[in-house]
Amino acid sequence: MGLTAGIVGLPNVGKSTLFNALTKSNAYAANFPFATIDPNVGIVQVPDERVDVLSRMYQPKKTIYTTFEFTDVAGLVRGASKGEGLGNQFLSHIRNVDAICQVVRCFDDDNVVHVEGKVDPLRDMETIQLELIFADMDTVEKRLPKIEKRAQMKTDKEAIVEYGLLMKVYEGLKRSQPIRSLNLSEEESRQIRSFSFLTAKPMLYVCNVSDEEIADYGDNAYVTAVRSIADSEGSRTCVISAKIESELAQLSDEERLSFLSELGVRESGLAELIRQSYDMLRLQTFLTVGKDEVRAWTFRRGAKAPECAGIVHSDFEKGFIRAETIGYADLIACGSEAKAKEMGKIRLEGKDYVAQDGDIFHFRFNL
Repeated sequence: MGLTAGIVGLPNVGKSTLFNALTKSNAYAANFPFATIDPNVGIVQVPDERVDVLSRMYQPKKTIYTTFEFTDVAGLVRGASKGEGLGNQFLSHIRNVDAICQVVRCFDDDNVVHVEGKVDPLRDMETIQLELIFADMDTVEKRLPKIEKRAQMKTDKEAIVEYGLLMKVYEGLKRSQPIRSLNLSEEESRQIRSFSFLTAKPMLYVCNVSDEEIADYGDNAYVTAVRSIADSEGSRTCVISAKIESELAQLSDEERLSFLSELGVRESGLAELIRQSYDMLRLQTFLTVGKDEVRAWTFRRGAKAPECAGIVHSDFEKGFIRAETIGYADLIACGSEAKAKEMGKIRLEGKDYVAQDGDIFHFRFNL
């Protein structure tokens, strides 16, 4: 599954530094606005200890983690929806992402300029949200005149439904409510999906704190304020130090663990950011194992066994018979597939089985 998250924020909040750390790439980062114009795109592995354990158990020729794509766009500024700072171009880069990670600066540093003159996370969040709202309003305003007459004539049922739904969205946007906070039904969300509304996408606020605070940011008033706003709109937050993460990205695994220990931090903030991004899209992981390959696969929560089989290969879904299934925890507790079978832990699941996170599948199919 090609899943993507867009990294947005004002200029100089740490977006490109974070992106470099995420992807261990070399996106251009500089201490002035619009250092990047074209979007940077990178693929990252989703950390999964289960894959590590299974790889040690099976000693396969290949170990493959599931992946996630991040797109870093240049900093947005006030007026971006009207083209300020090449804003329209930048907004177009996040139209097709599945989720948005908004980096919010939560540290003071006179040596790093702020485009608004001083650090104020709530103002920054409002600026970004308003620009995304204005962009969505523009999309609605362009569409409504095209269906208004058909809807008012009461003869075109599809136009009536679409017009009513877009007006509902528009009224919310005018009240400065992002679409994701309007409590739309699953069917309503499906009906507006083709518009790629920016404020309909799930939002993760990434609080970028100083390296001195990463081990203990409980007293950071900026982080507290961001979390309060995020909670009020049902969004998520995570806390990182982009500076620390960029340093960690240059180290070996052993050096990284030692550095984290010295900082008093259990794991990299990026691992949490990736997991949060993965989870907020309602994504889960099933696994396939064997001597040739241990591999993690991404599926959307609620998918049934044949859909998961189709992720591995379309022929598996077409000819699906059943899935030989064992939960990861059961396999580890048993110590081997042979022992798990002996203890009755391996199940045969049919077409109506709803896959669970951590399921290990052997698909049976016939074409």
